[in-house]
Amino acid sequence: MLFQNEIVPGQKISYRELAERLGMSLTPVIQALKRLEFQNLVRHEPNRGYFTEPVSLEEVQEIYELREVIELSLLPVTISKLDETGIEKLRGIVDQNAASFQDFNLNDSLINDREFHLTLASLSGRKIQLDTLRHLFDLLYLKYRGSLLFVTAKVPVGSEHQNIFDPVVARDLEKAQKALQNHFINVKGQVLSALEQMIATTKLTI
Repeated sequence: MLFQNEIVPGQKISYRELAERLGMSLTPVIQALKRLEFQNLVRHEPNRGYFTEPVSLEEVQEIYELREVIELSLLPVTISKLDETGIEKLRGIVDQNAASFQDFNLNDSLINDREFHLTLASLSGRKIQLDTLRHLFDLLYLKYRGSLLFVTAKVPVGSEHQNIFDPVVARDLEKAQKALQNHFINVKGQVLSALEQMIATTKLTI
């Protein structure tokens, strides 16, 4: 529901209505909301209930900066451990992303983007960094999907993944790092720009 924008940033969440809609008791719904609170996707206010967190330009900037540090640091390890199985996994995702963009399926492109970066990181075998990246993607994709869809439509993410994939497979660390850095510069700039426009539009509407 978060991913589909059925629950939007800043919205109050009625866990009773949510339980009724999902056809389950209150207990698992409250447990799920507590987990989302731990992930900083919702907050609990005493005597008021649960709310989704509002959008934050500073948070998005920090997420991308931390992603860049982690993913760049893992590239040397990934390349050193890369085998044919890993290459085929990455190639499959790159091909899927190209097909999604050609079909203009933005949701699939977002999911494939996540899978490309997480798969690339997972090939390093570094569990803690990978778990941190998963959390960062949860924040981005569940909270800022609207802006990411805008970017997916504007930036040829699939071709940028291809630009990263080629030097990784060629085991050219310098070119792979440069391609990954350029990818972050392009996507982060577009996401922040889209969020600024969205915030400005919301203020004008209010």
